[in-house]
Amino acid sequence: QAKFVESGGGLVAPGGSLRLSCTSSGRGFGGVPMAWYRQTPVKQRELVASVTSDGNTDYADSVKGRFAISWDNANDTVILSMNSLKPEDTAVYYCNRRGYGFGAWGHGTQVTVSS
Repeated sequence: QAKFVESGGGLVAPGGSLRLSCTSSGRGFGGVPMAWYRQTPVKQRELVASVTSDGNTDYADSVKGRFAISWDNANDTVILSMNSLKPEDTAVYYCNRRGYGFGAWGHGTQVTVSS
């Protein structure tokens, strides 16, 4: 069972940017698609963005044009670059597989967009 560790969240003003990172302990990502998800106390977990091992991406309509998902150069980290952040982006962000069954969920990283 893969274990994912998220980092990079924080408090940012509207219009600001954050860069989230996701690493996998153990055997690594194994070439499966990876994704970022987010969740709040008032809404279900939703898919934000996903990326395949060869770099094909998919985005939720709400973040399209503002967020970018990518691998680092070593393909050992999944990055979510978040720009033009809005208060409605406030959530706990998690990474996990897309398809092929979920691995164990990490603790996530809190993103708060507020003045």
